[in-house]
Amino acid sequence: MSSVRTRRQRMGEPEEVDSNTNADGSPKMNGTLKELEGKVQQSENIFLFVPNLIGYSRIVLAIASLWFMQIHPRTCSLLYSFSCLLDALDGYAARHYNQSTTFGGVLDMVTDRCTTASLLVFLSSAFPRWAIIFQGLISLDLASHYMHMYATLTMGGSGQSHKKVDSSRSWILHLYYTNRTVLFIFCALNELFFIALYLLSFSSPLLSPSLLASQTEGLSAQPGSPAHPAPSAVFVNPWSAGALEMARANKMDSTVPWILAAVSAPIMAAKQFINVIQLVKASRWLAEGDVATRRRQGLGKKRA
Repeated sequence: MSSVRTRRQRMGEPEEVDSNTNADGSPKMNGTLKELEGKVQQSENIFLFVPNLIGYSRIVLAIASLWFMQIHPRTCSLLYSFSCLLDALDGYAARHYNQSTTFGGVLDMVTDRCTTASLLVFLSSAFPRWAIIFQGLISLDLASHYMHMYATLTMGGSGQSHKKVDSSRSWILHLYYTNRTVLFIFCALNELFFIALYLLSFSSPLLSPSLLASQTEGLSAQPGSPAHPAPSAVFVNPWSAGALEMARANKMDSTVPWILAAVSAPIMAAKQFINVIQLVKASRWLAEGDVATRRRQGLGKKRA
């Protein structure tokens, strides 16, 4: 089959080569465009990604809630809850804008751990007789997530997310981290339980018996309870916003907080069980890596 020859080919002259195209016919990118593309790539700032900006706002809201925690229970609960709800929004933004990053994942997890730990510290002071339980919950939460994160980065590779758990390693953790609905319900109700306990520290005489004591009786208040000090002992002006909020807090009805605590308690308990599983699985995974490393180095147990 004969092919059509150009005039230059018939005359034996070399055919002109288009300097604006590559060998495969694709257009060449000139130096200016290459330089511009390089500058665009270099100017990409991970810290200003949309989900990370949402993460920073969560930190600001969490700090604000801590500021109001001792004297403004309603304001604190609102700010703290809003900060927790944004936890779901930053994940959606990361997927929507294709801005999932390792920094964002770590920022999200560290923010969760710090906010929860801060609230549990307050609860341990508000309910001193149960302080050891809250201290244990803080330790379990921090230890399980740190071990899980470290095991994932060490054994799974530096680019692997801690939320990518193979079902063969743990079907419970696989369901917990890969199903967004399950993850949201567990995290939201876990925080809701602690928020309910926080509100009960201001409203329930059953949990805070000294709420029944009159300020004029001269009885000593329960140590660490935010509702007991007289406003005059905390505020110079008894008619200030903080003093009035404290007065309203002492009259807060405990019905709704009790309902919230009862509804969320089973999920909170299940969340702690998952933390235990996460800690055990991560420990075993790290131990498997240690055994493999020792075998490669010839340090394994030698049989006689």
